[in-house]
Amino acid sequence: MTRDDLFNINAGIVKSLCTAISKHCPEAVVNMISNPVNSTVPIAAEVFKKASTYDSKKLFGVTTLDVVRARTFYAGKKGLAVEDVDVPVVGGHAGITILPLFSQATPKATLTDEEIDALTKRTQDGGTEVVQAKAGKGSATLSMAYAGALFAESCLKGLNGEPGIVECTYVASTVTELPFFSSKVRLGKDGVEEVLGLGALSEYEKKGLEAMKAELKASIQKGVDFAKQS
Repeated sequence: MTRDDLFNINAGIVKSLCTAISKHCPEAVVNMISNPVNSTVPIAAEVFKKASTYDSKKLFGVTTLDVVRARTFYAGKKGLAVEDVDVPVVGGHAGITILPLFSQATPKATLTDEEIDALTKRTQDGGTEVVQAKAGKGSATLSMAYAGALFAESCLKGLNGEPGIVECTYVASTVTELPFFSSKVRLGKDGVEEVLGLGALSEYEKKGLEAMKAELKASIQKGVDFAKQS
């Protein structure tokens, strides 16, 4: 299925679930993992706004799978232990809107321009790679479950008051001119404690940031428009 196919099915499901959340558990922290996340998070926000229950600190788009992939591919390329690796991934959760910041990866390792380009594209196309490996008979399921569990655990740690919990996640943001954007976020007792900036970007990453904005803006607007249809 394309992400447009997913939108046509999942948008209505997300809208009805969020209507129920606003009625029955309006103070819940909501981790949105239903694709296309770039659009389903804005749908949720609009539903909550209509019900007067919207709290931008409690609505998250789960983009952790992109981080897991970027870490794995970087570690594999450089012979590092993946559990020791961190790679921030910013933007959105589809195609070119996924921007891994390998210039900020830790531990620091030297990458050629060609390696950075290849690793970036592989991170962006990770889902397609899995679908092709399964010959179209399935998609990324175990890795998505793993990523969802990682993010949910971090949210719980933040809610429990554990300090210094930082994850990349797609939230209401002023980091760019776009209303939703994924970047590093400090998690706390109320959900979002602080949306962190992008930090220093390489020229390659600056170009990737500009290249994604039109697509991400359109995806956000598509979600908003759907939510306001009725």
